[in-house]
Amino acid sequence: MKSKDGKPGSNSNKYFRAVPMILLFIVLCGISFYLGGIFLSEKNSFISRVSMPTTITRRETAVVSLQIEPISFVDCGVDYQDYTPCTDPKRWRRYGNYRLSFMERHCPPMSERKECLVPPPAGYKVPIRWPQSKSECWYRNVPYDWINNQKSNQHWLRKDGEKFLFPGGGTMFPNGVSEYVDLMENLIPEMKDGTVRTAIDTGCGVASWGGDLLDRGILTLSLAPRDNHEAQVQFALERGIPAILGIISTQRLPFPSNSFDMAHCSRCLIPWIEFGGLYLLEIHRILRPGGFWVLSGPPVNYQNRWRGWNTTIEEQKSDFDNLKKLLKSMCFKMYSMKEDIAVWQKSTDDSCYDMLTPSAYPPKCDDSRDPDSAWYIPLRPCITTSIPNSNKLSLKSTPKWPERLNTAPNHVSDLPGGSNIFKHDQSKWKVRVKHYQKLLPALGSDKIRNVMDMNTLYGGFAAALIKSPLWVMNVVSSYGTNSLGAIYDRGLIGTYHDWCEPFSTYPRTYDLLHLDGLFAAESHRCEMKYVLLEMDRILRPSGYAIIRESGYFIDAISTVARGMKWGCRKEETEYGVEKEKLLICQKKLWYSKVSQD
Repeated sequence: MKSKDGKPGSNSNKYFRAVPMILLFIVLCGISFYLGGIFLSEKNSFISRVSMPTTITRRETAVVSLQIEPISFVDCGVDYQDYTPCTDPKRWRRYGNYRLSFMERHCPPMSERKECLVPPPAGYKVPIRWPQSKSECWYRNVPYDWINNQKSNQHWLRKDGEKFLFPGGGTMFPNGVSEYVDLMENLIPEMKDGTVRTAIDTGCGVASWGGDLLDRGILTLSLAPRDNHEAQVQFALERGIPAILGIISTQRLPFPSNSFDMAHCSRCLIPWIEFGGLYLLEIHRILRPGGFWVLSGPPVNYQNRWRGWNTTIEEQKSDFDNLKKLLKSMCFKMYSMKEDIAVWQKSTDDSCYDMLTPSAYPPKCDDSRDPDSAWYIPLRPCITTSIPNSNKLSLKSTPKWPERLNTAPNHVSDLPGGSNIFKHDQSKWKVRVKHYQKLLPALGSDKIRNVMDMNTLYGGFAAALIKSPLWVMNVVSSYGTNSLGAIYDRGLIGTYHDWCEPFSTYPRTYDLLHLDGLFAAESHRCEMKYVLLEMDRILRPSGYAIIRESGYFIDAISTVARGMKWGCRKEETEYGVEKEKLLICQKKLWYSKVSQD
């Protein structure tokens, strides 16, 4: 082909060079349009999750709902009345004895999941209301005599007719917990002025220490395994005191780093100096910089106590010296000590951690593992060192209670949206809780004490109820946004959890369960039926559930709830948005008709 000037191919070459350029331009435009659409979709999705407008001027179009066939669940039988699926003594023989790891979470495989309703004990009654419940509970609700028989001289509890009474005793305070805490407050003045707000009690007994601290404005999460001290956690929750099943063994506790203001062990029989100080290293991880670790019992006050500890004074002196040396190497300092109580404080000085090396004892951890990761994460025999700008997380820098409740948490800066989303979350939950109380007048009364927010973000639901006579277990998904540190910054308590598995508690331990879009968020991973059966297991008879969910799931949830003998009613949300509905449910009290073999 020739051009007009007779030179062959000049225009044709320009033509063929232009074609690829045009095609490339079209392809690039298409890719940009596609990526822009994804970005816009994700942006709109994010905004819809965190920035719901305060007024709705029109009703959304109706959404398609999930429909399932009516279902009815059978009675598990009386031998399952205290069934704890992931800490089931019937399964312990499958696991090793090393460091009591058989008492950790070992959930049954799907093929062994129960599809039945866990019954209450014969003669079960609606629990005694708070605050009377702190001092007594119905014997038939927790019909176990082991502690009463084995610890009678220590006054943990005492059976009196149809009730258990809790005189406030313990192994290290047989004459009463109040006198014991009075001494502790003299050693730690920060317990009196709102500096110390959150605490963890390892090896809690029947949680008398945590119960006494509630009256002093300190919110304590009591921790104990399911062991021969039968039903410790169940007694605590029956009394209305926060507690959870757990043990420091081979895995991290389900809490973020730098969270608790104080940790406590009263003769909890944890071998603190063994295994390279592994258990103390976990206390160090979860304790806030400047936080306090309190120990009473062996080897504290060994000079006067060693005769009752089945050991020699030389052995106890050696143990105490080794404990002090170990704590110093972890950047703890001795804060105060008197009689049976010793107090150490976690350092806020970064220079202490800078001096640690991989060859130190215990060694310094590398940075390959997030210190906040705590769901089935193995313990490591090394020190989780202070994070950058850790002074912002220190107890001294944290606002005192109750100011810290409504102050944007330090952890918020690490989360999408930052303080703006936190402020929106606060105002949103004030409106929502006000609406809930209209629909469920029992919320905020003495009829509801133990509450769980099953999938929270910043603990807004709990914060909006702070003046009510209740406490809230804030649950953060182990697969979702890691906001649990922000919840502890606010002076609230909570835990990580995956709702595809059962929760670490006894049956009948919560008065109210609240969830917000849990099925919409987790239905791709967790089967709705098993989540609802787990809710039934941990909810007390006559207890309530507030289920806030996509309209797609509401009818299906209601169908399953009827099969669990719940009574439910559908309600509008505070803004009457068609795509989102509320179910207000109440669990009925019934008794097993299946005899024990």
